[in-house]
Amino acid sequence: MRTALFLAALTFALPAAAQPLGGEHSVLKNAAAAVSAARQKATIETLVSFGTRHAGSDTRSPTRGIGAARRWIASEFALMSKDCGGRLRIETPSEVMTAERLAGPTEIQDVLAILPGTSDPNRVIVISGHYDTRVTDAKNFTSDAPGANDDGSGTAAVMEAARVLCHHSFPATLVFAALAGEEEGLLGGKVLANYAVKQGWNVEANLNNDIVGNTEGIGGARDNTHVRIFSEGTRSTETPEQADRRRYNGGEVDSPSRNLARYMDRLADQYLTNFDVVMVYRTDRYSRGGDQVEMLKAGFPAVRVTEAVENYTRQHQDLRTENGIRYGDVVEGVDFAYLAQVTRLNVVTMAALASAPAPPTGVDIKGAVSADTTVSWKPAKYAAAYRVWWRATTDPVWKYSRVAGVSGELKLPNVNIDDWFFGVSAIGADGHESPVVFPGAAGTLERGVAAPAK
Repeated sequence: MRTALFLAALTFALPAAAQPLGGEHSVLKNAAAAVSAARQKATIETLVSFGTRHAGSDTRSPTRGIGAARRWIASEFALMSKDCGGRLRIETPSEVMTAERLAGPTEIQDVLAILPGTSDPNRVIVISGHYDTRVTDAKNFTSDAPGANDDGSGTAAVMEAARVLCHHSFPATLVFAALAGEEEGLLGGKVLANYAVKQGWNVEANLNNDIVGNTEGIGGARDNTHVRIFSEGTRSTETPEQADRRRYNGGEVDSPSRNLARYMDRLADQYLTNFDVVMVYRTDRYSRGGDQVEMLKAGFPAVRVTEAVENYTRQHQDLRTENGIRYGDVVEGVDFAYLAQVTRLNVVTMAALASAPAPPTGVDIKGAVSADTTVSWKPAKYAAAYRVWWRATTDPVWKYSRVAGVSGELKLPNVNIDDWFFGVSAIGADGHESPVVFPGAAGTLERGVAAPAK
């Protein structure tokens, strides 16, 4: 009865209106409000106290090096789990790896806190940040490398998200991942991707937070009201045949990662005050990278979350003062109120994704040599309705929509297939909505085309 009433209410929407993502949901608002800037400050101060967290640094000392850092992160996850009724499962996947920036074979260990889903546990939402650090010489594993912002801020976002969200239950599984070895070649991202593949996870999204706490750029420019979301355009796992189809019919700006970024942009507008997403149509910053790249290579949708303005005097620098400029990634360079806002965006996104039904599969369109367009998809359990979206091919975000039932098909009269891009999202009985899925291989969230991660 509840589902029927929900569908009846939806059908009153105008057929070509710009319909928002349902109403506000209290669980999302409450989760965002629970984020504590003070707790994140304490987290980063503790991480900095380990001196260096270089992947090749001391692993045995209880007070210095990456070993002490990863044990502390695991212990904090365990305390959070105890506080929320033992709901978090702590895992520490690791691999022995070699890299040009390491002195020899080195254990790269990630620290994961896993909140199992209640009804759709194999559908997984991941937030990640790397806890390792470096100075000017990437091979230097002995000098102090505080890494307050790069990437203590991302690690603090991961840990605070775990603390807040473990008190709630969601249909899908949430994974809170602190990664190692990013500075030595995205090694922790490889460990995470390999682990996800081995576990058979259906990773719907990876939100990789890397450098998310600074608001003062080079030259004094300040921005505490925006965050950048980087997303790949065409899928890393695209086959030559799929590329041919995309080049002809479109999809260059509609990868699942790109539509995940659009999803986050909408949520920021709806749930955050004076804080907006800037979508950047690149996998990462120019000629630079982050751990989300390894998840993309494994076929999983992923984005990079990064502050609006970066300060390069505080990244990958020896601690020193030259010409009146203080170099080094220290605690004083982190704006904790801003970091809390970025974390709220992550928390809201994870909760929204995990509460919504799985995104549609098998999305397709037909309508060549016709005034009408027919959009189809495979109906799935847990979805009470679907929404068909369309936008002009030059528009950056979805603009028009029409709600449909669970039949798996909707005809759009007098909407010409040649002039628009189309997509479909799934809606639950409680109004939570999935990201939009673009038709065909270019937009599907299914991992099928990916080769096993190596």
